[in-house]
Amino acid sequence: MHFDLIQSISFAGDDLTPNDDRGGSADALAWVIDGATDLGEPGLVGARGGAAWLAQEANLAFAAAGDDTIEAVCDMVVTRVARRFTAVRQRAPQGAWELPSASFLAAQAVPGGLRFAWAGDCTALVKRGDRVERAGPCADRRDEEVAHAAALAAHGLARKQRPAPILESLREQRARPGRAVLGVDPQAVAPLAFATLPAMPGDELVLMTDGFAALIDQYRAFDPANMFAALAEQGLAGPAERLRAIEGADADCTRYPRFKISDDATALWLRCAA
Repeated sequence: MHFDLIQSISFAGDDLTPNDDRGGSADALAWVIDGATDLGEPGLVGARGGAAWLAQEANLAFAAAGDDTIEAVCDMVVTRVARRFTAVRQRAPQGAWELPSASFLAAQAVPGGLRFAWAGDCTALVKRGDRVERAGPCADRRDEEVAHAAALAAHGLARKQRPAPILESLREQRARPGRAVLGVDPQAVAPLAFATLPAMPGDELVLMTDGFAALIDQYRAFDPANMFAALAEQGLAGPAERLRAIEGADADCTRYPRFKISDDATALWLRCAA
């Protein structure tokens, strides 16, 4: 079994800020990557921010993967990213919060199904006939992020220049040990999560970074089933337009507490084929 790519989309949360998401697919492997937003000025790995740097390095690593198991592929990606960081780092980090990190989710077509690997908050949906299943972290993680943002709302969530209390809180969270993310220190990476779902030729799947999955998990504009119905009618462009319309109508981040008006958003829509 292999993947046929139907559509892909990736767009920055702000036209003036680089997109820290990446995504791609090969014959039997597909992936999305979400670089964790930088919480300081560039400089650790040069003029490029750490989030964009790590997302690009991880993307290149996945694209170079061969036919190994997804476990072996992830080991290779982690090792390559760490080696590249050692090679390009230009100074010591100001703190653990500055070390580049990213969420990711990868899917591999295997006999009789799909094998997933992930760290962080990227998500996948798999459609088999009338049934839709989810792979990746549970949707409750979004509730925790919303609660964190709501607790700091008085400081001004929509401000592009983050107020000191918000920045400090985000840095504290970023520095906590045991975060399940793709990082630059393989010794500090929490164990990745894996799952297998049955699949056959004709089944479809969508891989999403959390900026796109917010349509389901935070804004409740779609549920997993009617997301596929929307894709059949509108492609990825339709939900993408709905995403930005919802966020534009809540530009002060009060109805949907969040730390920026719009996040980078990436999605891959694929079909399983024999």
